[in-house]
Amino acid sequence: HPGCSPVLQAARGYARPVTKKRKDIPSHLDDLPPTMLKKDYANLPIMNSVDDVVKRLLSLEMASQREKLKVKTQQLVEKVRRSPHDNGSFEVQVAILTAKIRTLEEHLQRHPKDKRNRRFMLMGLDRRRKMLGYLRRVNYSTFENTCKELGIQYSPPQPYTRRLTKRWMVKKALCIKVFQEKQKLQAAERLKKRREWQATARAAREQQE
Repeated sequence: HPGCSPVLQAARGYARPVTKKRKDIPSHLDDLPPTMLKKDYANLPIMNSVDDVVKRLLSLEMASQREKLKVKTQQLVEKVRRSPHDNGSFEVQVAILTAKIRTLEEHLQRHPKDKRNRRFMLMGLDRRRKMLGYLRRVNYSTFENTCKELGIQYSPPQPYTRRLTKRWMVKKALCIKVFQEKQKLQAAERLKKRREWQATARAAREQQE
């Protein structure tokens, strides 16, 4: 505005625009009922005789994000485990990794500049891909059932490709030549040792005769 002072005009020039509030991002923990008890108290027989206030305090309504994640992980594990005592099979490990990956994905949607958790998420994705690849090779029916129950899709790793350059080709040719020369020297050394061993064995036989 022409009537404003230069200081006010400069302040307006440096003023930050108003940022809109981000919409609430849906979480994979939203389907958990708030009346469900925490993981540590769900199977206790005494919970059937406690007061409603105590149940509410020990329910997911008053639980933290970590407690809810434990319950969600347990639900995913129950879908794919082989037996009630199965806690370490590949299917169970894939279910645990899936819960962690989904939590990190939601965190990165709110905080996209968090490089540390992005690295953890990529490491978890790579580890889960390896486990699914192993299940796919060993037991395809288990692999298919695991992907169906957990709602995930397996994508095989991309084949490694290297751009051919003149420097790389010269280096590779040199390495091949050095390897071939080393093989020749080792072959000559092995032949020399074999002849010495044969001569020693022949002399021992002649001495016995």
